[in-house]
Amino acid sequence: MAKLADSLTMGPVTLRVANLDLMSDYYISAVGLKLVGETLNSKVLGGDQGTALILEHAPELRHAGPSEAGLFHTAFLFSSRSELASAVASVATKHPGSFTGSADHLVSEAFYFDDPEGNGVELYFDKERTLWSWQHGQVQMDTLRLDPNQYIAENLDPEAELSAAVIGHVHLSVGNISQAKDFYIDLLGFDVTMDWGGTALFVSVGGYHHHMAMNIWRSRGAGRRQPTLGLRDVSLVLPNDQVFGAAVERLSRSDVRQLETNLVLVEDPWGNQVSLSY
Repeated sequence: MAKLADSLTMGPVTLRVANLDLMSDYYISAVGLKLVGETLNSKVLGGDQGTALILEHAPELRHAGPSEAGLFHTAFLFSSRSELASAVASVATKHPGSFTGSADHLVSEAFYFDDPEGNGVELYFDKERTLWSWQHGQVQMDTLRLDPNQYIAENLDPEAELSAAVIGHVHLSVGNISQAKDFYIDLLGFDVTMDWGGTALFVSVGGYHHHMAMNIWRSRGAGRRQPTLGLRDVSLVLPNDQVFGAAVERLSRSDVRQLETNLVLVEDPWGNQVSLSY
């Protein structure tokens, strides 16, 4: 069983961006998030269920190379098929050419895009858990055809407004799956939910299909990355100080930084930052 509590929730993802206005407009007007706070150099986006995305202006940084470790995609979870269809139609209409694929994953229905600075974006809806299948402790997922035009035609409510989503999971590019297991399973405390042929690792708590994933599909052998545009932080919110304290104890074997009583930062072997709080 996971060492992290089943009631863990995904906090906001923080991205460093070159064009703050362009990126905030994308996630607000196209994806459907709302502006919930801002400073001179950052914007905080989310909705009624809390903060989902923090954009930090960092125009001095370069874009990450395609084979570097970092963000594969941020996955925004919608509560209904109609809300998902509205977001997919909105992004496809306002940002033509940004669509990169779609799939029925057996546990979910997902549509993929690139944002204006090349960060991967997944918009998805979870099927009922009673429809998920588990074999030998691993959730059964696949990549089956899902036609976006048909999906929109069947599920779009023309009268509905765009609805803010929450972070469902975060998928990373890493250099080595074995090292990813050492960090995300043994140190951080997730459970493995699927090992995809040794090229991708899916992890979660509480029997979810995945809260995080790591793959080497385009980053095999990647080393530690220097600060770039793109992923700044993945936030995990723990339910109480006991779970938090146990996590900090495990992470003491790595370079963990405690900023506040209830907040620590740690980096995986590729420099991807994870923050834990309660």
